Amino acid sequence: MAIITEIQEEEAATTTTTKYDVFLSFRGKDTRLGFVDHLYQALVNENISTFLDEEEFESGEELKPELERAIKSSCASIIVLSKNFASSTWCLDELVMILEQRKVFGHIVLPIFYNVEPTHIRKQESTFGEALFKHKQRIENEKDEEKKIQGARKLEKWTKGLTEIADLIGKNATGRRETVFIEEVVNEISSKLEPHLQMRIPRLIGMDNLITSIGSWLKSGSTKTAEILTIWGMAGIGKTTFAKHMYKLHEHKFERRSFVEDIGRRCAQQTCSKLDLQKQLLGDILKKKKIEPHNVDLSTSKIEKALLRKKTLLVLDDVDNIDQLEALIGTKGFHPGSKIIVTTKDGSITEKCSLFRMPYPPEHEILALWGLSDRESLRLLCWNAFGSIHPMKGFEKEAQRAAKYCVGHPLALEVLGRSLANEDIATWNDVLEMLKAKVDLTGVKKILQIGFDTLPENCKELFKHIACFFVGTDRVVAETILKGCGIQTSYGIRKLIDRCLLTIEKYNVLAMHQLVQDMGRDLVVGESPEKPWKRSRVWNHEESLDLLEKDKASKKIQGLMLDMKLLGKVHTFKDDDHKKNFRVVQSIPMVYIVFLRIWLFFARLVLMFSSSYSKNVELRTDVLQKMDKLKLLQLNHVKISGYYKNFPKDLRWLCMHGFHLKYIPSDLPMDNLVALDMSYSNLRRLWNKPKLLGSLKILNLSYSKLVKAEGFSWLPALERLILRSCERLVYLCESIGSCNSLVILDMSKCTKLEKVPIIISKLKNVRTLSLEGCLGASEFLMQMKDMESYASSSSITKFVPKSPKSFLISFPSSLVTLSLIDNNLSSESFPKDFSSMSMVKKLRLDGNPIVTLPDCVRSLIKLEELYVGRCSMLKSLLCPSPTIKHLLTQHCATLDKITFPQEMATLPVVYFKDSVSLTEIQGIMKFQFIAQVEDQILCSLGWTNVEDVKGLKMQIWDSGRWPIAKKLPIHMFYEFGIFSTCFPGKVVPEWLAQKSNGTGVVSSLRIRIQNETKNRTWIYYGYIFAVQEGDEDIVWLSHWMFRNNEIENGDKVSVTIVEEEEDGGIMVRECAVSPVYNDGDNKEDPLSYYKSWKHIIGGDLSDFQLTSGDYFLIHDRFFHPPYRFKMLFEHKTTSNLVGYTPQYKDEDANRSEHDNQYRPTKCVMFCEVGVEFFQP
Repeated sequence: MAIITEIQEEEAATTTTTKYDVFLSFRGKDTRLGFVDHLYQALVNENISTFLDEEEFESGEELKPELERAIKSSCASIIVLSKNFASSTWCLDELVMILEQRKVFGHIVLPIFYNVEPTHIRKQESTFGEALFKHKQRIENEKDEEKKIQGARKLEKWTKGLTEIADLIGKNATGRRETVFIEEVVNEISSKLEPHLQMRIPRLIGMDNLITSIGSWLKSGSTKTAEILTIWGMAGIGKTTFAKHMYKLHEHKFERRSFVEDIGRRCAQQTCSKLDLQKQLLGDILKKKKIEPHNVDLSTSKIEKALLRKKTLLVLDDVDNIDQLEALIGTKGFHPGSKIIVTTKDGSITEKCSLFRMPYPPEHEILALWGLSDRESLRLLCWNAFGSIHPMKGFEKEAQRAAKYCVGHPLALEVLGRSLANEDIATWNDVLEMLKAKVDLTGVKKILQIGFDTLPENCKELFKHIACFFVGTDRVVAETILKGCGIQTSYGIRKLIDRCLLTIEKYNVLAMHQLVQDMGRDLVVGESPEKPWKRSRVWNHEESLDLLEKDKASKKIQGLMLDMKLLGKVHTFKDDDHKKNFRVVQSIPMVYIVFLRIWLFFARLVLMFSSSYSKNVELRTDVLQKMDKLKLLQLNHVKISGYYKNFPKDLRWLCMHGFHLKYIPSDLPMDNLVALDMSYSNLRRLWNKPKLLGSLKILNLSYSKLVKAEGFSWLPALERLILRSCERLVYLCESIGSCNSLVILDMSKCTKLEKVPIIISKLKNVRTLSLEGCLGASEFLMQMKDMESYASSSSITKFVPKSPKSFLISFPSSLVTLSLIDNNLSSESFPKDFSSMSMVKKLRLDGNPIVTLPDCVRSLIKLEELYVGRCSMLKSLLCPSPTIKHLLTQHCATLDKITFPQEMATLPVVYFKDSVSLTEIQGIMKFQFIAQVEDQILCSLGWTNVEDVKGLKMQIWDSGRWPIAKKLPIHMFYEFGIFSTCFPGKVVPEWLAQKSNGTGVVSSLRIRIQNETKNRTWIYYGYIFAVQEGDEDIVWLSHWMFRNNEIENGDKVSVTIVEEEEDGGIMVRECAVSPVYNDGDNKEDPLSYYKSWKHIIGGDLSDFQLTSGDYFLIHDRFFHPPYRFKMLFEHKTTSNLVGYTPQYKDEDANRSEHDNQYRPTKCVMFCEVGVEFFQP
């Protein structure tokens, strides 16, 4: 069977010298902080490599050499022509060079006319003429004759350049909505760059039929049971890649989904790994961030209940034993229609679990992956070696030989191809001979080791270090430690990534394929297969314990890891284990169970007192004295006796979780230490006698019993200080202010730290400050507020320095991320001004009792992400800054309204799940009781005689705010210029004259209105659901406002309500339509507020336009990119409504949209549509 791998397809080998796809040329003072910043981010998000210079140059300065190189090494340029563009000689020089590149090399040029007229540029009028005149005056006043001549030549080039750029076809931003305009720019430059970008587009080869068949399996299936698919094959064959690909394609068709990756390795390497996996799974399927499981069986029970409630897509990757499956899926089964994918190296493992011994087991299929075909193998190898799917001329035979050695194994093909890239024929033949010579290795390991053998020597050492000690570690932390060991990490990590020997995963974590990590560790084992103490690195905890207990340490060891908790997990029975066993033996008579419990109790006691149990193992420091080359040492939960001066003098990383002393011994050699991790320790204070540690950059004391933290003046190089969950910490010394290199300061959950040192405001390089749940955060803010009042008081003016800001207490001005989660801060707790923190982009205020957003937040001019989730007293929210891109307001129980400043051109993405009281997001939606709606508004809508329904209630379900339907008073809902309401009833209102009997079923209000005369169509996909109670019918009213001549007298208009046979919706008994006319004579229009919204019919609906020109109006489009709607558009219901399979105009990927998470029962309803015609 063919298996997949990711490649980028290109029909011929292509050599390119371009470093960037796009060079951005712009006038910083006009556009840097707004349009250009957004454009740059959009280009980067589209995977378009973009050069943006961060420095601003004054007029008259010469173009920097690096800018010239950037222009020449870019494939295209976007020139943002704004009103002050020509005032900068730097911008004009860029323009001239870009146009020269276009003329000589076919450089792509896209001009953007940003609030300027092309004719002013062409004729050098307005600000362009004024700027050139000033340049001319400056040149004429130049006393140096040679410079004067050069200036005149430049002026001539600038003038010609401006004329030439104005004549090119570009994009005019005047009067355009910025987000829409930027998307158009990105789409256009993408299409122009397509031949260049084609090389980087990932494609999965050798699996078209497989994707189709498994895709059909995911789409179809029984509505009465769940189905499991087991994908099995050897390591590296592509199981995870394929499962992840299918998961991404189909995840949004399910109500709940989770991808639990790398289970086998995580279980083998981490303490309490089952609980970690369960925490991830529960967080995904319950959609909760804070899950703290403490017991495997209890967590399994919670998982079972959650999996029964919702249709779920679950992928369990790299399962290697039954216990893992038992813990993650339990025995109760799944919600009908759920799909579970298990990847494993053992194809029989799934059916061995208890689930398949239940009375009604799920359906099960097995898919075996064997590798790529010869043709596909050659294509993949060639892509990695030549950048093309075909062999380079003259390399045909060698490429075929190399591909055969890999026997269809995707990882081996990638590694071997990368190793042979840019090599000559002789090298290819040498490598192939080396493969033959490695007779003692398996086929795949031969290739992987060839990839290693061709690395530079420094990279080999880096690779071994990462494989043995740093997989799963933050990249910056690992780089800092390994740089201290004298290893070139920046170059080395790039080289390992290029060779497919290393990847960087989410949260900037180092990751390796299991096969690659095993190969790296096997290389170290090969140094001395039978004698671990003669190897350079020892990571196996049992081997480490053995050589330390038997005093077999040697001078060869560079790194050693020992974690007694992991050994304790291996050698002792746990409550989780024996409870799980009792589930399996439920049929055994109770008397035997009692005896079994007693036996387990005594067995556990014996094991607790065994020599391998962590509490009884005591190691002497003498054994460490021999390891004078040791640089990396982990001794977690190990009791140590002896003199600490015996520790190796050359240590760079020391990790001692659970350290038993109350302070760090003064005789511990730490002169060369780069990172010290004393998490979970018994430390009460840092040192008894502090000493200068000039190399220490990382200090982690999280979860320790620390009471006082002092002596930071002795740590001048400190970059990261982690005090998270030091729940006994009451004092942090002012000496922290001397740590001028500090970048990250984490005091989260220091619940007894009453005072945060004021001196932290002087720290100049701190980018992340976390005060989540820190008692002293409130006091610090209060001091800021008091000092602010003091500095502004007129009575003490003479005592205040000339620069008051230097006198004020504040957070560090270098901050980029500030976390104040769960600090019991009220709105009054904050100072008036945060303007000193001009760099902050992310602010977290979750879980605080604020009623309104503090005024100081509005002074954060670069703020992009604002979190106010779980602020239970927050009632209204005015978005503080037009720079906000993400606003998170989940679980704000009292939040009623979200509004935005007038200058905000682009609405942010708003997350408001479970904010049950939210009634309005300005410009997006408004939701209010119809009894509270003014009669003038109802009259303007043509909704007469609705007094009788104002006191009624209905079951309403809003997927964004409520997990289940609620019985509420009758509501009016407004979005897109469309008003809707529904109420119990059996008769269409009498004022509706044009009626028609219904024939289909619907689940909510889904309407298509088509102006056949003007060939314009609007499709409305409402997301509010009404749920029938008993035999009562439902009447829907929907009023549509049209303007700007969208519909005029005499136009032929049709109204269609969707049929929805597939999903079991609501029977339409009768529908009716009536026009509502507005003569435009009213001095005060009751609907003026609603008509002022931007995204309504007749307004800006460009984000909702389909490729056909029709408009598909769906609420979720405000919060999701266009590709997320692919599955919805392919659904039969949508096709029935639209008449074809739609696609948003700016759709750019094949991904799917969420299925509706709720389906009401069948009932009968009436529909009425009111259409209003008015002049703007």
